[in-house]
Amino acid sequence: MAAPGWLPPDARPVVRVVDMHTGGEPLRIVPGGLEPGPAGPTLLARRRHMGAELDHVRRLLVHEPRGHRDMYAAVLVPSELPAAQLGALFLHGQGYSTMCGHAVLALGRFALDGGLVPAPSRPETAVTIHCPCGPVTAFVPWDGQRSGSRVRFHSVPAFAAAADVTVDVPGHGKVVVDIGYGGAFYAFLSAERLGLDVCSSKTQDLVDAASAVTEAVKRQFQLHHPDNEELAFLYGTILTDGKDAFCDEPTTNICVFADAQVDRSPTGSGVTARIALQFHKGLIQLNQTRTFRSSSTGSLFTGKAVKEAKCGDYNAVVVEVSGEAFYTGTATFVVEEEDPLKYGFSLK
Repeated sequence: MAAPGWLPPDARPVVRVVDMHTGGEPLRIVPGGLEPGPAGPTLLARRRHMGAELDHVRRLLVHEPRGHRDMYAAVLVPSELPAAQLGALFLHGQGYSTMCGHAVLALGRFALDGGLVPAPSRPETAVTIHCPCGPVTAFVPWDGQRSGSRVRFHSVPAFAAAADVTVDVPGHGKVVVDIGYGGAFYAFLSAERLGLDVCSSKTQDLVDAASAVTEAVKRQFQLHHPDNEELAFLYGTILTDGKDAFCDEPTTNICVFADAQVDRSPTGSGVTARIALQFHKGLIQLNQTRTFRSSSTGSLFTGKAVKEAKCGDYNAVVVEVSGEAFYTGTATFVVEEEDPLKYGFSLK
């Protein structure tokens, strides 16, 4: 049996990771040590630099054979914000996102357990995480020794970008969607409008329909973000059960993002955007808590609008999202230079 810490002869250790999941959605955390690391004076600049110069690291982390086509990762980087304990770049199979709620919930735990926050306080510690969309604060249980699994966060200002927009979707005709921002932009509609049931239809049918909506909205609707146009892109489509009016029963959805990736969780930034849309439409009030269920795993998040805000000219809300995050493992990934697939591959 190989000794602990053993590495293959002549293999170059590239990166050490901690794996977690939130509501079933994986998160591969790179605590640091990328050489060279993403460079730039701001987090958005480091995001651009990583995409242009270090994209092989993303592919190594999330693609096969070390990952899979629905893998997700976060690289921890310094933040230029004095109030932030850490910065994070979010990586998926196609590229880089601007916000990731399931990752924030997991990173809150990791920040405490990994010693990134000096002198955590009981029973709960606030951790400010600088995301590409802006600072997000996670609130993490702390018993003096370890973090608790149920974490909540307060979002950047979230808003309804557009309501009741008609788009022409190939194979489905004209459908009406809402577009919301919760750190990333999503299109929302009931799966029923596409002849599907979010709870019982085949996942591939839901993925195909949601992907068609995403492409149609990208072609037919121009997004705008008042803070930075680098944030103004449609990340995906969330199909729902149509239960947008406030009630105590969970509402179910599936999020299909990037290149047809399926979120196993209810999607933290999606919950944020959906709450913002419901508040905009008068379907929910401040501090009314809704429960959101993932159609793929049955995992649950809760969300509520906790205060009104502004984002440029948009009326916005800060949304609190909560869910459970768990550790699943650690790994050291290596590269053998003669390996023709050393930086991974993706099958679709």
